[in-house]
Amino acid sequence: MAEFFNVLPPDEARALLFHHLTQTLPPETILTEGALGRVTAEALYAPHALPTFRRSTMDGFAVRAADTFGASASLPAFLTVVGEVGMGVAADVSLAVGEAAVVHTGGMIPETADAVVQVEWTQAMGQPGQFPYEVEALKAVAGGQNVLQVGEDVRQGDEILPAGHLLRPQDLGGLLALGITEAAVSRQPRVAVMATGDEVVAPSETAGPGRIRDINSYTIAAQIRQAGGIPVLQGIVPDKLEALKTAAAAALAENDMLVMSAGSSVSVRDMTVQVIDGLGKPGVLLHGVATRPGKPTIVGVVGGKLVLGLPGNPVSAMIQFDMFGVPAVWRVQGLHSPPRRGIVKAKVSQNIASESGREDYVPARLEETADGLTAVPIFGKSNLIYTLVNADGILKVPINKSGLEAGEVVEVRLFD
Repeated sequence: MAEFFNVLPPDEARALLFHHLTQTLPPETILTEGALGRVTAEALYAPHALPTFRRSTMDGFAVRAADTFGASASLPAFLTVVGEVGMGVAADVSLAVGEAAVVHTGGMIPETADAVVQVEWTQAMGQPGQFPYEVEALKAVAGGQNVLQVGEDVRQGDEILPAGHLLRPQDLGGLLALGITEAAVSRQPRVAVMATGDEVVAPSETAGPGRIRDINSYTIAAQIRQAGGIPVLQGIVPDKLEALKTAAAAALAENDMLVMSAGSSVSVRDMTVQVIDGLGKPGVLLHGVATRPGKPTIVGVVGGKLVLGLPGNPVSAMIQFDMFGVPAVWRVQGLHSPPRRGIVKAKVSQNIASESGREDYVPARLEETADGLTAVPIFGKSNLIYTLVNADGILKVPINKSGLEAGEVVEVRLFD
């Protein structure tokens, strides 16, 4: 069993966890249109070039660039418009020297053309649409100007997305543009969430004297969803060792991870360490992280699966799950670097005390002031959920600092 409160700094604690977190989830193939937020299980390659034909980027006239050499408003180039290329059809117009064809944005240009003069740079000398007619080009164009070339976006055979890539809206568009209507992605991890404690009741119940409603199960479940996982709520288990062992074993067997809340205090009734160690090897990796809030967090791995014992206080639970659970959920999907979150810099509004040797996480509200963005700390005990509800993000006091001074510029990591 890991030594109780043999605390590690957060970075070392995560490194220890990831060393033992060997679980890999199998891939599944899903429709590309529904793959937002999923992680690619394999590299994807372009089945053909994009664009597949030369396209105009402007409404105007397809031309031979050499026929516009030296053209200007005072000395225009005269061109004969011999036809029009319709949208969605092949360009069947052939241009001789001094000839042009009407083209539209996104449309194909004739093989004999190499540039497009946009319509704003021309002056019609006849009746448009009644071919042939004359047009003046008031500006010269270079070869390739206003034209998308074949393969300019991607070439056939190019790797378009690597394995372990978090799919975004633009990625779905890129895949569908290539006709890739299905993609292999990592299966979403199922994360069992178990609340423990004789004093905990369901949110729908009246919390009588000495009772509190279970909110950790639901805040953690929401964090799991944000990280691409599937939360599986296990309900509330009483503080009885055999009941906890039975429930934990069943939950871990049926899911990819297990999170237990309210079982990491120093209380003699705390049995989470015994439960995790009893589930299998290696068991508890550490009990204690050099942070505030959330020092008594328990981090374990059983059979390659994460088992996390979180403090019962909701602020501590959310911050610690964000520190260990969220990156683990992403990691088993193949994403080793979680998505970057928004970070803003702001001046802290007042002194914040801390102790060197631990990281402090302080909820903060952002305010626009005459001096710029200000981070106003929201102080409160870690069992007060509204310290987070009323905050815009979290600021960190680094592990090697004994606090922050008013006016000091800090980074505030915004909530999703």
